[in-house]
Amino acid sequence: MSDSVLQASNEQRRRLNHEADVVVVGAGIFGCAAAFALAKQGRSVLLLERWLKEPDRIVGELLQPGGVSALEKLGLAHCLEGIDSIPVKGYEVIYYGQGVGIPYPMNAGAANGDTQEYTNEKGGRPEGRAFHHGRFITQLRKACASQPNITIVETEVTDTVTSTHNPQVLGVVSRTLNPATGEKEDDFYFGQLTIVADGYASKFRKQYIGKSPIVKSKFYALELIDCPLPSPNHGTVVLGDAAPVLLYQIGTHETRALIDVPENCPTASVEAGGVRGHMRNVILPSLPKQVQPCFEKALEDGKIPRSMPNSFLPPTTQLEKGIVILGDAMNMRHPLTGGGMTVAFNDVVLLSRLLAPERIPNLGDTAAIQKAMKEFHWKRKGLSSIINILAMALYSLFAANDLQLKSLQKGCFEYFQKGGNCIDGPVGLLAGIIRQPFILFYHFFAVAFLSIWIVISDTVGGLLGLWKFPVAIEQSLLVFWKACVVIFPFIFSEMRS
Repeated sequence: MSDSVLQASNEQRRRLNHEADVVVVGAGIFGCAAAFALAKQGRSVLLLERWLKEPDRIVGELLQPGGVSALEKLGLAHCLEGIDSIPVKGYEVIYYGQGVGIPYPMNAGAANGDTQEYTNEKGGRPEGRAFHHGRFITQLRKACASQPNITIVETEVTDTVTSTHNPQVLGVVSRTLNPATGEKEDDFYFGQLTIVADGYASKFRKQYIGKSPIVKSKFYALELIDCPLPSPNHGTVVLGDAAPVLLYQIGTHETRALIDVPENCPTASVEAGGVRGHMRNVILPSLPKQVQPCFEKALEDGKIPRSMPNSFLPPTTQLEKGIVILGDAMNMRHPLTGGGMTVAFNDVVLLSRLLAPERIPNLGDTAAIQKAMKEFHWKRKGLSSIINILAMALYSLFAANDLQLKSLQKGCFEYFQKGGNCIDGPVGLLAGIIRQPFILFYHFFAVAFLSIWIVISDTVGGLLGLWKFPVAIEQSLLVFWKACVVIFPFIFSEMRS
């Protein structure tokens, strides 16, 4: 049977019988990429999405160079074009009004054949991209729609279909709008493998993973118009007395401001004027002078800005039969470092390699799928564990709320000021370029020891302050202990299966 005849036959099976090799639930970042990658391998794919209109979200707008690299490997790099996306060349960190530039490292990622390593097809200094999330999703969905092995269906998946003979998922139950009646009706879609990628608010996570995300803060979003940033084409992180503020340009005229507001923040209480009062009284004065007019203008509408929970969910090995939960439904980290999409696209690169037809001809082979998912869980950690740990540890430092964390925050900024490898290493990790977890461990404790040195120097001062040395040692031990308390729980969460 020729390829075109087989494709037509599979298309008919998908449309009439609702049967495919793979059912993908969720046409977001992970779902679209996974559907496209598997379809390119010749798999028949049903891509189910409850709402096919362009989404309007306030996160998922910054893709690190490691994510751009993965898009290139998947054949989806063209989705970054035609959406007014903005090149991102690094970061600017502003600490109590003082700034330091942190560009992505030069000449990182020479082209090579290893699908797990960062590659840079263009050469030179790596670039990320920032964009309107919805426009990017629309491009990914268009790419899927152009792939003959994919059928996209607008339907709301409500449950899974399980075999009566053994605990194996055979497909999903959904509700699809009947255009004739205007009512939603029950529907069924079947596949040898069901991939659920229904996002941060997954309705299947509790059933198949049994974990709930930990949420300690929210990002509130403003869109600033024609805002002059301190360093164009760089993400800006503003640190001060409040939790961090993130600024990055997402279009020719639009800049996103994400304001982190921790739970039970006193300055965001109703008595203090709520979130808008917090933004006006605490955040606005801490911003760079050239940003303040645009920020104030964005607050004029009188509305409470849109928000998203900042979630932490450690990864879980997928061993259910016939179904895998992936993307944000399986693993999340604080979005401060903009690593979510980079993890997702690299996960798809790895997943498509492990599920390739030459390795697993029949996706109904549950033993082979379980073996592949065990391998997936551990192999992804070269990148995902770095992004997860770095995001959570950096947030702990950048949202410092006690003396020891403030010392680590100051040490982190002075570490960046040293330049050279003190910048290239951390930003290479953050960007998804360096994929060696030990390097993260090295830089984190280099920051901790620098922080201790600063504490001792500030406490003792000079020869006349030597009598304060015992106090300095006590404070130093507390700083070191705090550094361990910050990072080791996240390391241990990555070591669990």
